[in-house]
Amino acid sequence: MSRKNRIKLSAVEQQILADIQSGSGLQSALAPMVKRVMEAALEGEMDAHLEERGHNGNRRNGKARKRVKSSSGAFELEAPRDRNGTFEPQVIKKRQTVLTDDLDAKILNLYASGMSYSDIRCNLEEIYQVKISSGAINKITERLLPALQEFRERPLEAVYAIVYLDAIHFKLRENGRVVPKAIYTLLGITSDGKKDILGLYINDTEGANFWAGVLASLKERGVEDILIACIDGLKGFPEAINAIYPKTEIQLCIIHQIRNSMRYVASKDQKEFMVDLKTIYQASSKDVAEVNLLKLIEKWSKKYSVVTDSWSRNWEELSAYFKYDRHIRKLVYTTNAVEGLHRMIRKYTKSKGSFTSENALLKLVFCAYKKALKKWTQPIQNWALIVSQLEIHFPKRLSLKIK
Repeated sequence: MSRKNRIKLSAVEQQILADIQSGSGLQSALAPMVKRVMEAALEGEMDAHLEERGHNGNRRNGKARKRVKSSSGAFELEAPRDRNGTFEPQVIKKRQTVLTDDLDAKILNLYASGMSYSDIRCNLEEIYQVKISSGAINKITERLLPALQEFRERPLEAVYAIVYLDAIHFKLRENGRVVPKAIYTLLGITSDGKKDILGLYINDTEGANFWAGVLASLKERGVEDILIACIDGLKGFPEAINAIYPKTEIQLCIIHQIRNSMRYVASKDQKEFMVDLKTIYQASSKDVAEVNLLKLIEKWSKKYSVVTDSWSRNWEELSAYFKYDRHIRKLVYTTNAVEGLHRMIRKYTKSKGSFTSENALLKLVFCAYKKALKKWTQPIQNWALIVSQLEIHFPKRLSLKIK
Protein backbone atom coordinates (compact mmCIF):
# COMPACT_ATOMS: atom_id res chain seq x y z
CA MET A 1 0.00 0.00 0.00
CA SER A 2 1.37 3.43 -0.93
CA ARG A 3 2.11 6.08 1.72
CA LYS A 4 -0.69 8.21 0.22
CA ASN A 5 -3.26 5.50 0.80
CA ARG A 6 -2.14 5.02 4.41
CA ILE A 7 -2.98 8.67 5.33
CA LYS A 8 -6.18 8.91 7.37
CA LEU A 9 -8.17 12.10 7.00
CA SER A 10 -10.60 13.52 9.54
CA ALA A 11 -14.17 14.17 8.47
CA VAL A 12 -13.43 17.90 8.13
CA GLU A 13 -10.29 17.27 6.12
CA GLN A 14 -12.16 14.85 3.87
CA GLN A 15 -14.80 17.53 3.27
CA ILE A 16 -12.13 20.09 2.38
CA LEU A 17 -10.49 17.68 -0.05
CA ALA A 18 -13.88 16.87 -1.60
CA ASP A 19 -14.67 20.58 -2.03
CA ILE A 20 -11.35 21.24 -3.75
CA GLN A 21 -11.72 18.22 -6.04
CA SER A 22 -15.26 19.27 -6.96
CA GLY A 23 -14.00 22.69 -8.10
CA SER A 24 -15.66 24.69 -5.33
CA GLY A 25 -12.46 26.64 -4.78
CA LEU A 26 -9.95 26.84 -1.95
CA GLN A 27 -11.69 29.65 -0.07
CA SER A 28 -14.98 27.77 0.06
CA ALA A 29 -13.15 24.62 1.04
CA LEU A 30 -11.47 26.38 3.97
CA ALA A 31 -14.79 27.42 5.56
CA PRO A 32 -15.16 24.10 7.48
CA MET A 33 -11.63 24.47 8.85
CA VAL A 34 -12.32 28.05 9.93
CA LYS A 35 -15.52 26.86 11.62
CA ARG A 36 -13.63 24.10 13.42
CA VAL A 37 -10.89 26.46 14.66
CA MET A 38 -13.38 29.10 15.80
CA GLU A 39 -15.54 26.61 17.70
CA ALA A 40 -12.46 25.12 19.38
CA ALA A 41 -11.35 28.63 20.42
CA LEU A 42 -14.81 29.37 21.84
CA GLU A 43 -14.76 26.12 23.81
CA GLY A 44 -11.38 27.10 25.24
CA GLU A 45 -12.73 30.52 26.22
CA MET A 46 -15.70 28.87 27.97
CA ASP A 47 -13.39 26.55 29.93
CA ALA A 48 -11.27 29.52 31.03
CA HIS A 49 -14.39 31.50 31.99
CA LEU A 50 -15.81 28.75 34.19
CA GLU A 51 -12.43 28.09 35.78
CA GLU A 52 -11.72 31.75 36.47
CA ARG A 53 -15.11 32.54 37.99
CA GLY A 54 -15.42 29.29 39.88
CA HIS A 55 -18.48 27.22 39.14
CA ASN A 56 -20.83 28.58 41.85
CA GLY A 57 -23.67 26.76 40.17
CA ASN A 58 -22.69 28.08 36.75
CA ARG A 59 -22.09 25.51 34.05
CA ARG A 60 -22.41 24.94 30.34
CA ASN A 61 -25.87 25.35 28.97
CA GLY A 62 -25.89 24.03 25.43
CA LYS A 63 -24.95 25.97 22.33
CA ALA A 64 -26.27 28.86 20.29
CA ARG A 65 -26.14 28.80 16.51
CA LYS A 66 -25.61 31.75 14.22
CA ARG A 67 -24.55 32.23 10.63
CA VAL A 68 -21.16 33.87 10.34
CA LYS A 69 -19.67 35.52 7.24
CA SER A 70 -15.97 35.41 6.54
CA SER A 71 -13.63 35.86 3.58
CA SER A 72 -13.49 32.03 3.44
CA GLY A 73 -17.25 31.77 3.07
CA ALA A 74 -20.32 31.69 5.33
CA PHE A 75 -20.96 28.90 7.82
CA GLU A 76 -23.09 27.95 10.84
CA LEU A 77 -21.16 28.53 14.04
CA GLU A 78 -22.03 26.73 17.30
CA ALA A 79 -21.08 28.90 20.26
CA PRO A 80 -21.20 27.54 23.82
CA ARG A 81 -23.49 29.17 26.40
CA ASP A 82 -23.35 29.19 30.18
CA ARG A 83 -26.26 28.93 32.57
CA ASN A 84 -25.72 32.35 34.23
CA GLY A 85 -25.27 34.18 30.93
CA THR A 86 -21.99 35.76 32.07
CA PHE A 87 -19.84 34.31 29.28
CA GLU A 88 -18.63 37.03 26.90
CA PRO A 89 -16.61 35.44 24.08
CA GLN A 90 -13.75 37.49 22.66
CA VAL A 91 -12.70 35.59 19.56
CA ILE A 92 -16.10 36.38 18.08
CA LYS A 93 -18.54 38.58 19.98
CA LYS A 94 -22.09 37.56 20.84
CA ARG A 95 -23.78 39.66 18.18
CA GLN A 96 -20.92 39.63 15.70
CA THR A 97 -21.83 38.05 12.37
CA VAL A 98 -18.75 39.05 10.37
CA LEU A 99 -15.70 37.10 11.48
CA THR A 100 -13.08 39.85 11.11
CA ASP A 101 -12.68 43.44 9.99
CA ASP A 102 -11.04 42.05 6.85
CA LEU A 103 -14.40 41.91 5.10
CA ASP A 104 -15.22 45.46 6.21
CA ALA A 105 -11.89 46.64 4.83
CA LYS A 106 -12.66 44.96 1.50
CA ILE A 107 -16.07 46.63 1.38
CA LEU A 108 -14.58 50.06 2.08
CA ASN A 109 -11.90 49.49 -0.55
CA LEU A 110 -14.50 48.51 -3.15
CA TYR A 111 -16.65 51.49 -2.16
CA ALA A 112 -13.66 53.83 -2.46
CA SER A 113 -13.09 52.49 -5.97
CA GLY A 114 -16.49 53.84 -6.98
CA MET A 115 -18.51 50.62 -6.89
CA SER A 116 -22.23 50.81 -6.21
CA TYR A 117 -23.72 48.82 -3.32
CA SER A 118 -25.21 46.30 -5.76
CA ASP A 119 -21.82 45.85 -7.47
CA ILE A 120 -20.16 45.35 -4.09
CA ARG A 121 -22.74 42.71 -3.15
CA CYS A 122 -22.16 40.83 -6.42
CA ASN A 123 -18.39 41.09 -6.04
CA LEU A 124 -18.38 39.71 -2.50
CA GLU A 125 -20.74 36.88 -3.36
CA GLU A 126 -18.76 35.89 -6.45
CA ILE A 127 -15.29 36.04 -4.90
CA TYR A 128 -15.88 35.29 -1.21
CA GLN A 129 -19.21 33.42 -1.29
CA VAL A 130 -20.55 35.95 1.22
CA LYS A 131 -24.00 37.47 0.93
CA ILE A 132 -24.43 40.89 2.52
CA SER A 133 -27.28 43.36 2.22
CA SER A 134 -27.08 46.94 0.93
CA GLY A 135 -28.13 48.08 4.40
CA ALA A 136 -25.17 46.29 5.98
CA ILE A 137 -22.81 47.79 3.40
CA ASN A 138 -24.20 51.25 4.11
CA LYS A 139 -23.60 50.79 7.87
CA ILE A 140 -20.00 49.84 7.14
CA THR A 141 -19.42 52.88 4.89
CA GLU A 142 -21.05 55.10 7.53
CA ARG A 143 -17.95 54.43 9.62
CA LEU A 144 -16.19 56.89 7.31
CA LEU A 145 -18.22 59.81 8.64
CA PRO A 146 -16.48 60.24 12.05
CA ALA A 147 -13.09 60.05 10.29
CA LEU A 148 -14.33 62.56 7.71
CA GLN A 149 -15.46 64.97 10.42
CA GLU A 150 -12.13 64.64 12.20
CA PHE A 151 -10.35 65.32 8.89
CA ARG A 152 -12.43 68.45 8.27
CA GLU A 153 -11.79 69.86 11.75
CA ARG A 154 -8.17 68.85 12.30
CA PRO A 155 -5.63 71.60 13.18
CA LEU A 156 -3.53 72.80 10.25
CA GLU A 157 0.00 74.12 9.92
CA ALA A 158 0.70 77.78 10.58
CA VAL A 159 2.15 78.58 7.13
CA TYR A 160 1.51 77.20 3.66
CA ALA A 161 3.87 78.21 0.87
CA ILE A 162 1.30 77.72 -1.89
CA VAL A 163 -2.41 76.94 -1.80
CA TYR A 164 -4.44 76.01 -4.87
CA LEU A 165 -8.15 76.76 -4.59
CA ASP A 166 -10.73 75.38 -6.99
CA ALA A 167 -14.10 73.64 -7.02
CA ILE A 168 -15.42 70.45 -8.59
CA HIS A 169 -19.10 70.04 -9.36
CA PHE A 170 -21.53 67.14 -8.83
CA LYS A 171 -25.24 66.40 -8.94
CA LEU A 172 -27.43 65.28 -6.04
CA ARG A 173 -30.97 63.99 -5.95
CA GLU A 174 -32.98 65.95 -3.37
CA ASN A 175 -36.76 65.82 -2.94
CA GLY A 176 -37.26 64.18 -6.30
CA ARG A 177 -35.14 66.61 -8.30
CA VAL A 178 -31.48 66.87 -9.31
CA VAL A 179 -29.56 69.78 -7.77
CA PRO A 180 -25.93 70.93 -8.24
CA LYS A 181 -23.31 70.75 -5.51
CA ALA A 182 -19.81 72.17 -5.44
CA ILE A 183 -16.95 70.55 -3.53
CA TYR A 184 -14.42 73.23 -2.56
CA THR A 185 -10.89 71.86 -2.81
CA LEU A 186 -7.90 73.43 -1.08
CA LEU A 187 -4.59 71.81 -1.97
CA GLY A 188 -1.69 73.19 0.04
CA ILE A 189 2.07 72.94 -0.26
CA THR A 190 3.60 72.89 3.19
CA SER A 191 6.86 74.64 3.95
CA ASP A 192 8.60 71.27 3.81
CA GLY A 193 7.36 70.82 0.24
CA LYS A 194 4.67 68.19 0.70
CA LYS A 195 1.13 68.30 -0.66
CA ASP A 196 -1.76 68.37 1.78
CA ILE A 197 -5.52 68.66 1.40
CA LEU A 198 -6.66 71.32 3.82
CA GLY A 199 -10.35 70.59 3.99
CA LEU A 200 -13.53 69.25 2.46
CA TYR A 201 -16.27 71.83 2.01
CA ILE A 202 -19.55 71.61 0.13
CA ASN A 203 -22.06 74.19 -1.08
CA ASP A 204 -24.79 74.49 -3.70
CA THR A 205 -22.64 76.61 -6.03
CA GLU A 206 -19.17 78.10 -6.22
CA GLY A 207 -19.00 81.71 -5.11
CA ALA A 208 -16.60 84.22 -3.59
CA ASN A 209 -18.76 84.65 -0.47
CA PHE A 210 -18.57 80.96 0.41
CA TRP A 211 -14.84 80.94 -0.35
CA ALA A 212 -14.46 83.74 2.21
CA GLY A 213 -16.11 81.51 4.80
CA VAL A 214 -13.82 78.62 3.85
CA LEU A 215 -10.75 80.81 4.30
CA ALA A 216 -12.04 82.05 7.64
CA SER A 217 -12.34 78.40 8.67
CA LEU A 218 -8.68 77.86 7.76
CA LYS A 219 -7.78 80.79 9.99
CA GLU A 220 -9.67 79.24 12.90
CA ARG A 221 -7.87 75.93 12.35
CA GLY A 222 -4.45 77.54 12.72
CA VAL A 223 -3.41 78.79 9.26
CA GLU A 224 -1.71 82.12 9.96
CA ASP A 225 -0.23 82.81 6.54
CA ILE A 226 -0.37 81.75 2.89
CA LEU A 227 2.39 83.02 0.63
CA ILE A 228 0.81 82.42 -2.78
CA ALA A 229 -2.79 81.54 -3.62
CA CYS A 230 -3.40 80.07 -7.08
CA ILE A 231 -6.99 80.51 -8.24
CA ASP A 232 -9.22 80.70 -11.29
CA GLY A 233 -10.90 83.90 -12.49
CA LEU A 234 -13.98 83.73 -10.27
CA LYS A 235 -15.30 87.24 -9.70
CA GLY A 236 -14.49 88.58 -6.24
CA PHE A 237 -12.15 85.70 -5.40
CA PRO A 238 -8.95 87.78 -4.92
CA GLU A 239 -10.80 90.20 -2.65
CA ALA A 240 -12.20 87.30 -0.58
CA ILE A 241 -8.67 85.92 -0.07
CA ASN A 242 -7.10 89.27 0.82
CA ALA A 243 -9.88 90.02 3.30
CA ILE A 244 -8.66 87.06 5.40
CA TYR A 245 -4.99 86.93 4.34
CA PRO A 246 -4.03 90.47 3.30
CA LYS A 247 -0.37 89.62 2.62
CA THR A 248 -1.12 86.67 0.34
CA GLU A 249 -0.05 87.08 -3.28
CA ILE A 250 -2.69 86.16 -5.85
CA GLN A 251 -1.84 84.28 -9.02
CA LEU A 252 -4.68 83.80 -11.49
CA CYS A 253 -4.49 80.54 -13.43
CA ILE A 254 -3.13 81.21 -16.92
CA ILE A 255 -4.71 78.04 -18.28
CA HIS A 256 -8.17 79.09 -17.07
CA GLN A 257 -7.66 82.52 -18.63
CA ILE A 258 -6.66 80.96 -21.96
CA ARG A 259 -9.62 78.59 -21.97
CA ASN A 260 -12.04 81.40 -21.22
CA SER A 261 -10.45 83.57 -23.90
CA MET A 262 -10.67 80.97 -26.64
CA ARG A 263 -14.39 80.53 -26.01
CA TYR A 264 -14.91 84.01 -27.46
CA VAL A 265 -12.57 83.67 -30.43
CA ALA A 266 -13.94 82.43 -33.76
CA SER A 267 -12.61 79.02 -34.77
CA LYS A 268 -10.94 80.43 -37.90
CA ASP A 269 -8.85 82.80 -35.71
CA GLN A 270 -8.06 80.50 -32.81
CA LYS A 271 -4.78 79.11 -34.12
CA GLU A 272 -3.33 82.56 -34.85
CA PHE A 273 -4.70 84.03 -31.61
CA MET A 274 -3.13 81.21 -29.61
CA VAL A 275 0.26 81.87 -31.18
CA ASP A 276 0.02 85.49 -30.04
CA LEU A 277 -1.03 84.47 -26.53
CA LYS A 278 2.01 82.20 -26.20
CA THR A 279 4.31 85.17 -26.73
CA ILE A 280 2.74 86.67 -23.60
CA TYR A 281 2.55 83.85 -21.03
CA GLN A 282 5.76 82.13 -22.23
CA ALA A 283 7.77 85.35 -22.27
CA SER A 284 11.15 85.45 -20.52
CA SER A 285 10.15 88.41 -18.33
CA LYS A 286 7.21 90.55 -17.36
CA ASP A 287 8.52 93.47 -19.45
CA VAL A 288 8.63 91.31 -22.57
CA ALA A 289 5.20 89.89 -21.77
CA GLU A 290 3.72 93.39 -21.45
CA VAL A 291 5.14 94.46 -24.80
CA ASN A 292 3.58 91.38 -26.41
CA LEU A 293 0.28 92.01 -24.59
CA LEU A 294 0.13 95.50 -26.11
CA LYS A 295 0.75 93.98 -29.54
CA LEU A 296 -2.10 91.50 -28.99
CA ILE A 297 -4.45 94.29 -27.90
CA GLU A 298 -3.54 96.42 -30.90
CA LYS A 299 -4.05 93.50 -33.28
CA TRP A 300 -7.23 91.96 -31.89
CA SER A 301 -9.07 94.49 -29.72
CA LYS A 302 -11.45 95.66 -32.45
CA LYS A 303 -12.54 92.09 -33.12
CA TYR A 304 -12.32 90.53 -29.67
CA SER A 305 -12.45 93.39 -27.17
CA VAL A 306 -14.05 91.15 -24.52
CA VAL A 307 -10.93 88.96 -24.54
CA THR A 308 -8.32 91.70 -24.70
CA ASP A 309 -10.09 93.72 -21.99
CA SER A 310 -10.06 90.66 -19.72
CA TRP A 311 -6.29 90.26 -20.11
CA SER A 312 -5.73 93.96 -19.43
CA ARG A 313 -8.05 94.04 -16.42
CA ASN A 314 -6.54 90.94 -14.77
CA TRP A 315 -2.94 91.50 -15.84
CA GLU A 316 -1.45 92.14 -12.38
CA GLU A 317 -2.81 88.85 -10.99
CA LEU A 318 -2.06 86.98 -14.22
CA SER A 319 1.56 88.17 -14.39
CA ALA A 320 2.59 87.69 -10.75
CA TYR A 321 4.57 84.53 -11.58
CA PHE A 322 7.10 86.40 -13.76
CA LYS A 323 9.01 87.61 -10.68
CA TYR A 324 10.08 84.03 -9.85
CA ASP A 325 12.55 81.62 -11.43
CA ARG A 326 11.33 78.83 -13.70
CA HIS A 327 10.87 76.29 -10.89
CA ILE A 328 8.38 78.46 -9.00
CA ARG A 329 6.77 79.68 -12.22
CA LYS A 330 5.99 76.11 -13.17
CA LEU A 331 4.32 75.57 -9.79
CA VAL A 332 2.13 78.66 -9.63
CA TYR A 333 1.15 79.80 -13.13
CA THR A 334 -1.69 77.27 -13.26
CA THR A 335 -4.00 75.38 -10.90
CA ASN A 336 -3.20 72.11 -12.69
CA ALA A 337 -2.08 70.58 -9.38
CA VAL A 338 -5.60 70.73 -7.94
CA GLU A 339 -7.09 69.74 -11.29
CA GLY A 340 -4.96 66.59 -11.10
CA LEU A 341 -6.62 65.84 -7.76
CA HIS A 342 -10.01 66.46 -9.36
CA ARG A 343 -9.19 63.95 -12.09
CA MET A 344 -8.47 61.39 -9.40
CA ILE A 345 -11.80 62.16 -7.73
CA ARG A 346 -13.60 61.76 -11.06
CA LYS A 347 -11.98 58.37 -11.45
CA TYR A 348 -13.84 57.17 -8.36
CA THR A 349 -17.08 59.05 -8.96
CA LYS A 350 -17.49 58.66 -12.73
CA SER A 351 -19.93 55.76 -12.35
CA LYS A 352 -22.31 58.01 -10.38
CA GLY A 353 -24.73 60.00 -12.51
CA SER A 354 -25.94 61.67 -9.32
CA PHE A 355 -25.65 61.02 -5.60
CA THR A 356 -28.50 60.07 -3.29
CA SER A 357 -27.35 62.33 -0.46
CA GLU A 358 -24.72 64.83 0.57
CA ASN A 359 -23.13 62.26 2.87
CA ALA A 360 -22.88 59.75 0.00
CA LEU A 361 -20.95 62.34 -2.03
CA LEU A 362 -18.71 63.39 0.86
CA LYS A 363 -17.85 59.78 1.76
CA LEU A 364 -16.68 58.96 -1.75
CA VAL A 365 -14.71 62.20 -2.19
CA PHE A 366 -13.10 61.58 1.21
CA CYS A 367 -12.03 58.11 0.05
CA ALA A 368 -10.41 59.68 -3.02
CA TYR A 369 -8.66 62.22 -0.79
CA LYS A 370 -7.25 59.44 1.38
CA LYS A 371 -5.88 57.62 -1.65
CA ALA A 372 -4.23 60.80 -2.91
CA LEU A 373 -2.66 61.56 0.48
CA LYS A 374 -1.13 58.08 0.60
CA LYS A 375 0.76 58.87 -2.62
CA TRP A 376 2.08 62.24 -1.46
CA THR A 377 4.87 61.10 0.80
CA GLN A 378 7.78 63.02 -0.76
CA PRO A 379 8.45 66.75 -1.23
CA ILE A 380 7.77 68.12 -4.69
CA GLN A 381 10.67 68.15 -7.14
CA ASN A 382 13.42 70.76 -6.59
CA TRP A 383 11.87 71.85 -3.30
CA ALA A 384 15.18 72.82 -1.67
CA LEU A 385 15.81 75.32 -4.47
CA ILE A 386 12.20 76.51 -4.47
CA VAL A 387 12.05 77.15 -0.73
CA SER A 388 15.30 79.13 -0.92
CA GLN A 389 13.77 81.37 -3.58
CA LEU A 390 10.57 81.77 -1.55
CA GLU A 391 12.65 82.89 1.43
CA ILE A 392 14.08 85.68 -0.72
CA HIS A 393 10.68 86.83 -1.99
CA PHE A 394 8.88 86.37 1.34
CA PRO A 395 11.51 87.10 4.00
CA LYS A 396 10.82 85.65 7.47
CA ARG A 397 7.32 84.45 6.51
CA LEU A 398 8.37 80.81 6.37
CA SER A 399 10.28 81.03 9.64
CA LEU A 400 7.42 79.38 11.57
CA LYS A 401 8.07 76.13 9.73
CA ILE A 402 11.84 76.06 9.31
CA LYS A 403 13.44 73.66 11.78
